[in-house]
Amino acid sequence: MKRTRAAVIGAGTIGASWAANFLARGVDVSAYDPSPDAESFTRRFIESAWKTLQKLDAVVPGASPQRITFHRDPVSAVAGAHFVQESGPEREDFKIALFAELDAALPPEAILASSSSGLLITRIQSRCKHPQRCVLGHPFNPPHLIPLVEVVGGAQTSPETVMATMEFYRDIGKKPIHIKKEVRGHVANRLQAALWREAVHLVAEGVVSVADADAAIAFGPGLRWALMGPHLTFHLAGGQGGMTHFMAHLAAPMQSWMDDLGQPRLTPQVQSLIIDGVAKETAGRTVADLARWRDEKLVEILRVSGASCTRCVTADERTLTPPSH
Repeated sequence: MKRTRAAVIGAGTIGASWAANFLARGVDVSAYDPSPDAESFTRRFIESAWKTLQKLDAVVPGASPQRITFHRDPVSAVAGAHFVQESGPEREDFKIALFAELDAALPPEAILASSSSGLLITRIQSRCKHPQRCVLGHPFNPPHLIPLVEVVGGAQTSPETVMATMEFYRDIGKKPIHIKKEVRGHVANRLQAALWREAVHLVAEGVVSVADADAAIAFGPGLRWALMGPHLTFHLAGGQGGMTHFMAHLAAPMQSWMDDLGQPRLTPQVQSLIIDGVAKETAGRTVADLARWRDEKLVEILRVSGASCTRCVTADERTLTPPSH
């Protein structure tokens, strides 16, 4: 089934970004958000995002930022939708009630997806009459630029829903990954949490400043991670022998570093240390300033890496041969 109309339930930063992505790929959008200024915010967001998506050649012929309608309640917003992307508050009780309401209003063939960054879809779908069509589709901020979407089925989600969701996200230029087992925080957030945990530990122990901990990633492994994940990175670190050579020669020291990683607690004192460090690092730049700079650089990275929203390539499709010089 070709899904040509999507509903965005919750039109904050994430929902508005989803709306921009859907519209750019020629999908009509109906939206709902209880905030009184939600429509004006979303339209401004889409207008700004549209220029960026055009730079990435991610706008299909015939697509228009005007093909979005706003509604007074979530039930009217999902009427006629083939795909629903919920991006409401990250509260389990709220999402359970909302999913039950939306599920009752939708035909069984419509897919109901949540953008939740850490909740379990098994819990969210628990009061739905058609739980088989409920799935988790967790994007990364901002969704209209970052290709990754984590797709997770719950205990009652059908395999067909997972497959159809993966196909829909691919059709709109995303790079969906199928998480086969539910875990809190999914996969990418857990990987982020593991890295930040050690960064917090090193700062709290006085090993490094907040700014230098960030620099250690941004000017080091982060540059490689824009192209490949940790396993492929270490595969290349093994030279001609690849991961086999890496394991033979570096598994022991790597294990010793893993065993020595910290277990910091975000106490009030540690929180203040991190907050103060970030304030020094930003040096007066506002969150809006940093977000604009980030998005500009993301566009450049996406162009270079070949992972833009136009067509998200897989590792198998990329040329992995390193430069000869």
